[in-house]
Amino acid sequence: MTKIAKTNAARLLDRAGIEYSLIPYEVDENDLAAGHIASQLSEPIEQVFKTLVLSGDRSGYFVCVVPGDSEVDLKAAAKVSGNKKCDLIPMKELLPVTGYIRGGCSPVGMKKHFPTFFHSSATEYPYIYISAGVRGLQFKVAPSDIIAYTGAVCADLITMRVSQKI
Repeated sequence: MTKIAKTNAARLLDRAGIEYSLIPYEVDENDLAAGHIASQLSEPIEQVFKTLVLSGDRSGYFVCVVPGDSEVDLKAAAKVSGNKKCDLIPMKELLPVTGYIRGGCSPVGMKKHFPTFFHSSATEYPYIYISAGVRGLQFKVAPSDIIAYTGAVCADLITMRVSQKI
């Protein structure tokens, strides 16, 4: 069995005394979507959360963590974050702003702490998966622990489940 190298995000959770498991998965550079990760982990996509970084017209950068089968509702995200409007940041800004690349962005251990919002469905599960800070590695963690650690607020942040689209 190969040893899994700890990420900076994992070391931060260790320091905070938060229990988690590091779960590796096979990366497909052509498919970085949460659906691929869920199938690799044999877990429901609703429990695999993706980390999105947005910019608001009043607050600047903030983070939304939503189920992998959903899209963030920009109006809801703006409202909960105290903005009139917001949008996802351009991909070229992700690494300079967060220290993470697409497909490996974690709400834990960004260059700077940003206001964080989890979709309220996270609390429905005993554990969720979120990026551990690199492609190919997920945290399996109790939602209450990660929400408390990030100082996040839970809110309804999605328009609809992608799988429900017609």
